[in-house]
Amino acid sequence: MHPIHFGFCVPIFASPGKGIFRTANYAELDTATTMNMAQEADALGYDALWVADHLMLGKDNAILEGWTTLAALAGCSGRARLGIIHQAHFFRQPALAAKMMATLDQISNGRYIFFADPAFGRAEHLAYNIPYPEEIPERIGRTVEGVKLALALWQSTEPVTFEGKYYRVDNATVTPLPVQKPHPPIWFGEAHPLTLAACARYGQGWNTVPVTLEELRRRLDALAAACAEIGRPVEEIERSLETEILIAADEDGLRQRLREIMALAPGEEFAADVVAYANGETDTLPPSLNERYILGTPDEVARRLQEYIDLGISHFMLWFIDAPRREGIQIFAEEVMPRFR
Repeated sequence: MHPIHFGFCVPIFASPGKGIFRTANYAELDTATTMNMAQEADALGYDALWVADHLMLGKDNAILEGWTTLAALAGCSGRARLGIIHQAHFFRQPALAAKMMATLDQISNGRYIFFADPAFGRAEHLAYNIPYPEEIPERIGRTVEGVKLALALWQSTEPVTFEGKYYRVDNATVTPLPVQKPHPPIWFGEAHPLTLAACARYGQGWNTVPVTLEELRRRLDALAAACAEIGRPVEEIERSLETEILIAADEDGLRQRLREIMALAPGEEFAADVVAYANGETDTLPPSLNERYILGTPDEVARRLQEYIDLGISHFMLWFIDAPRREGIQIFAEEVMPRFR
């Protein structure tokens, strides 16, 4: 049984409005504000700090580069685990990435999580002249081979020669090796059959983006089936949900946050149920948000979390929709997290 963990998704980009319902209250990216929020989340007791891995995203395509940000967080945080959400395989040559990850695990004293991902952002790869195989099986195949290469390098005190289908190294070492033994935990994400098979064979964690409870149940069943196929209990894998959250002390506060978010995107047409709730015309939380995301008072949020926990989720990657406001992360840490510890 995995303990319940809460990760804070660091708002390294701004996305006001409804397009991407993450960091929606962040009108403009500000680096100092972002880093301060991450440090506060660490101090408040969040179990992990997660950053996105994109080169162009959000308002004005302004986003901090993921690996640089994570390395900085390793130096200015004290206890939280550190990971890149969907760490884009093609951004970093895999042998060099293995060296980088071993170094970060050393610097952070064993707090790094390797979330391997083939990446699905074609436009940003092409914009930066980064190779991007068009066929998903090849992208996943290259990603999985990169994981195998990292494992070979991380677990050997002798020079490694590796001859794969896509990658090779000749007498390579990554000393000093990672602090975590036998290696940093490896996570995979999403529900492609090839990814699920790789997670069953190599993974210690699996993550899904926001989906309905029905779809989440289907994805978890597919992961369990992939594990059963090789005779591995799915319970060995830490299962995670990445989702957006909006929490306030009471209903009036929740409505006020929603009105502020909507005001950042004048001219956008928001769902009717969101508008009705924000204006106090109904007390029902808007289904268009609440079916995939988490919103409400501390009691409502705790009940929602329990629904996911009952399905097998034990790690929550939380994008606080009201970032860079601090109330959300503070209320959650003080009034919700202790109920699951």
